[in-house]
Amino acid sequence: MTIVFKVSDKLKNKMLHYYEDKKRPKTPPYAIFQAEDADTIITLYESGKVMFQGISADIDAKMWQEIEHKLSGQKIDITPQEEKKQKKALPTHNLDEYSTIGSDEVGTGDFFGPIVVTASYVSKDKTSYIRNLGVRDSKALTDEKIKTIAPTLIREIPHSTFLLSNEDYNKYNQKGYNMNKIKAILHNKVLYELKNKHLPYDKIVVDQFVYPQKYYEHIKESTKIVKDITFMTHAEDICASVAVSSCISRYIFIKKMDELSDSLHTPLPKGAGEEVDKITAEIVKKYGEKKLETIAKLNFKNSTKYKEYM
Repeated sequence: MTIVFKVSDKLKNKMLHYYEDKKRPKTPPYAIFQAEDADTIITLYESGKVMFQGISADIDAKMWQEIEHKLSGQKIDITPQEEKKQKKALPTHNLDEYSTIGSDEVGTGDFFGPIVVTASYVSKDKTSYIRNLGVRDSKALTDEKIKTIAPTLIREIPHSTFLLSNEDYNKYNQKGYNMNKIKAILHNKVLYELKNKHLPYDKIVVDQFVYPQKYYEHIKESTKIVKDITFMTHAEDICASVAVSSCISRYIFIKKMDELSDSLHTPLPKGAGEEVDKITAEIVKKYGEKKLETIAKLNFKNSTKYKEYM
């Protein structure tokens, strides 16, 4: 996986400091440095572009995406280069014209908390109602808005949700499963469960996180596979069922994060930035490092970075 984006001077300085002891002895042409952090190669160029290469490139890029947003307010696109090349033009028509089953997930970029994946069914006669509720990509909605509309969606919209605990996520990771493989397995699971209810759908839509060939490669060992999928980037904008799934997943994730925060007597921040490292240090001081196995994704860099704040 390869991810490339341009960074601000403020972020560049932070990256120089962070990767100081991870730099490779040889630097590629026009690069300020090249570093190796676990299974990711990071190259920062004089132009200000940074390239992440490796299995966990998306996790590393997500961390810097959040830091950049806090520093400069800039929203970085961290779509892998492979997906940009494979991306097909969006259809001119709106998928809200169809009855669809759509899936989306939440929690994959967060150190704390589970991964929640939902598939939902929205008939074409309900799409206007869904949009009038204000349903769209959950990342564009506040927690308060999600808490307002999601209970209605859960009550009225057929759906299937699966919550992957941190313990199970870490077990998957120990088997060598990367994030995209885990996501593919979970999407296939909820789609199969909902499809098996024999709802009168026209299309099955997945908010694309990996190109289709790789998606099916990830789930080839599954005994029950959903194959008739339309993969779309930014699907929540043109497919009501994906937007519903995004909102339901986010609602369940928020509730789970609140429960974890209450149990630890510590508000847990979302994401994987510097604030997460500081809170992780506090938790380890209180409960010990083993506690992270049940509340966090241990392959994230935060599982070692917190030691800077001990």
